[in-house]
Amino acid sequence: MKNWIDPEAKAEAERYDNPIPSRTLILETIEQQKTPLSHTDLVEHFNIADERSIEALSHRLSAMVRDGQLMKDGFKFQLMADQPTVDATVYVNNKGFGVASLDGKKDEMLLPERELRQVFHGDRIKVCQTSVDRKGKAWGYINEITQRRVKQLIGKLAIHDGEYFIQPSHPNAHQPITLEKELIEHAKANIGDALRVEIDDYPTREEFATGHIIQSMADKADTEIIIPQTILEFGLPYEFPEEVLKEAESFKEPNAKDREGRIDLRDLALVTIDGEDARDFDDAVYAEKRAGGGYRVVVAIADVSHYVRVGKPLDDEAQERGTSVYFPHFVLPMLPEALSNGLCSLNPHVDRLCMVCDLTLSRAGKVTGFQFYPSVMHSKARLTYTQVANYFEGDSTAIPEDRDVRKSLNTLFQLYQTLKGLRAERHAMEFETVETYMTFDELGGIKEILPRTRNEAHKLIEECMLLANVAAAEYSLEHEIPMLYRVHEPPEFARIQKVREFVKLLGLPFPEQPTQQDYQRVIAATKDRIDAPSIHAVLLRSMMQAYYGANNAGHFGLAYEAYTHFTSPIRRYPDLLLHRAIKAHLKQKPYPLSGAALDNAGEHFSQTERRADEASRSVTTWLKCHYMQQHLGEEFVGVISATAEFGLFVTLKDLYVDGMVHVSQLGDDYFVYDQASQSLVGQNRGQTFSLGDEVKIKVAAVNLGDRKIDFELIQQLTHAGRAIRSRAPRVAKSTAQEEVFSPSAPSKTRADKPALSNASDSGEKPIRKKKASDKPRSATKKPSKKASAKSETKVKDKEKKKIKKKKSNAKAKLD
Repeated sequence: MKNWIDPEAKAEAERYDNPIPSRTLILETIEQQKTPLSHTDLVEHFNIADERSIEALSHRLSAMVRDGQLMKDGFKFQLMADQPTVDATVYVNNKGFGVASLDGKKDEMLLPERELRQVFHGDRIKVCQTSVDRKGKAWGYINEITQRRVKQLIGKLAIHDGEYFIQPSHPNAHQPITLEKELIEHAKANIGDALRVEIDDYPTREEFATGHIIQSMADKADTEIIIPQTILEFGLPYEFPEEVLKEAESFKEPNAKDREGRIDLRDLALVTIDGEDARDFDDAVYAEKRAGGGYRVVVAIADVSHYVRVGKPLDDEAQERGTSVYFPHFVLPMLPEALSNGLCSLNPHVDRLCMVCDLTLSRAGKVTGFQFYPSVMHSKARLTYTQVANYFEGDSTAIPEDRDVRKSLNTLFQLYQTLKGLRAERHAMEFETVETYMTFDELGGIKEILPRTRNEAHKLIEECMLLANVAAAEYSLEHEIPMLYRVHEPPEFARIQKVREFVKLLGLPFPEQPTQQDYQRVIAATKDRIDAPSIHAVLLRSMMQAYYGANNAGHFGLAYEAYTHFTSPIRRYPDLLLHRAIKAHLKQKPYPLSGAALDNAGEHFSQTERRADEASRSVTTWLKCHYMQQHLGEEFVGVISATAEFGLFVTLKDLYVDGMVHVSQLGDDYFVYDQASQSLVGQNRGQTFSLGDEVKIKVAAVNLGDRKIDFELIQQLTHAGRAIRSRAPRVAKSTAQEEVFSPSAPSKTRADKPALSNASDSGEKPIRKKKASDKPRSATKKPSKKASAKSETKVKDKEKKKIKKKKSNAKAKLD
């Protein structure tokens, strides 16, 4: 017998045969009680006895949490009005899972599928916490979408139940854009054509986005589409507004007025040293020996702040971009070409305005003093890393015959030898990693993937830039100049523990609170091992992500107490901010940014950097997948670079491409993941796969959409540095293509499921114009449940039962 008076009793009675308390009554009850209440508390309070009503109440409470009316903390429910709203940025990964990265915090909130329906990757939102799951992860509810980053998309035209839509690729694969049939007919588009569309109406929790066609790209190769497609998917600003271009082109070559108040360094033998394909030159260097011993080093940096003024359209656009974005064979610049490759670039044999860090160093390489000032310079040569390295190796014809230039380079090289020793004393980390570069064909596809070598010229310039950046940080601290530091915090405890367990097996010590010296000791002890890159990758993965912040917390990786970015204002906005701050200090004028505004700037530029890195990585990975389609069925030798419960990640030795061998492909054994040793160990036959082991594989499948490459194991060649002589393992033929991840790993929402089917409570059905079930939200299928079963080989009944039992236990842990 119910004991409550419900303000919505009539509506509840019309909808349900056996009404339960309405949402309004539940909210009023929790508010009146002035304390959070559990499901059991509410059942007792309302005197609900029958099982169906008790279960219906549970569903309603879950739906109220989902819809942002209640917040669940443990077993208790409380009003969402008590929860603070936080500004955040949406990030969606390649598996379709989304998080809200909170401003001013390292925390994230997971976003359920219902919330992700209304947002794109990179959107700015206001979010509040609704619950905390069993793993301690916070879940969020979107209160408001404050900024839409994605305005256009490129995708393939598809049809579902007679309705047309564009299916974007990752990271926005969860957001199909619906198109009217008339638009398709007018554009004469066919199913499977690549189309560029502009969004007219953004999606909601109940409705898909709608758009119209801007351009058909059916005549272009996929390799020509991938970069513009990624630019749009990540919401990167890609076109300079007309007023920005006009402002950039309005500036003239430096004249006498521009040179006023600047120190004239035009007679100094300053030169730029960059890669062969570089077009914008941020920095120039010069060195000389001092009469009393020691060195003078001049690092001249392009004075972008002279041209990019606060409050102007050019500055607004540069702030929005935050950084230049570097794709393979394409750059999306922060500044228009008139500045980035023209007036701001330290081109040879022309006057250029610059900001200078003028340092004095002792014979032992210790910095004894520095000063900053605006200047005018005249580069004596545009040199490349290859030219300078060849000159250092004895080729006197590698650089121009300019006596002053050669004298400066000789001094720089001598100082560099000293600075190398100081770097070692500082215990700055130097990981053994392989960087690669690509060559391309006429359609933008990869022709070759080659290793990039860092010569002595690269390292010399790096040391000069480090000197200037550290001096800028110390100068700002000394004079209390508000600016953005480049912060790299020490690793978290949980990450350190994983590294400790791994390093212990290498026979090396590693304390609970490691310093840079402890990391460098492991690096030095393992640098000559064949598995050095894999070992160093484990160390690298324990590192925190660097960011821009107004509070100095040091740079752990470089082993500096304070560090900042001063040397690249053409391509990084934080460097430009620092130049302005130093200029303001020199002129005793107010600083351009301070307080909360500076904190917000740090958040913004950390996000633009992350966005640029992810977009660039996405294109590179896609191109590698496209390249590997040419090698389907071919065999290669690779090295195990990482391990996980679900398989091995292998880097091919000849191609420098990564792929995965699923655990079901490792042979007729049951493999268990040993986290301490980062190995997969066979429980019956004892075969072990570890980091650095060489394996022969066959390219089994390539998934361009998911950017995944599946390898099939042919043979394990080495283990722990020793050759293995054995027959190739027997493996299932079909599962490599069916599964990429563990069968028990979470998958995306099924495309054919009604979007609200598992979300509505007690039969409540929201009204909407178009159901989310009408079209797929993603083309990705769930992993096959039969995949692991197919890979099992016939064994004795007892052994089979043991294996099945172990598998079920392992799956339960993963779930």
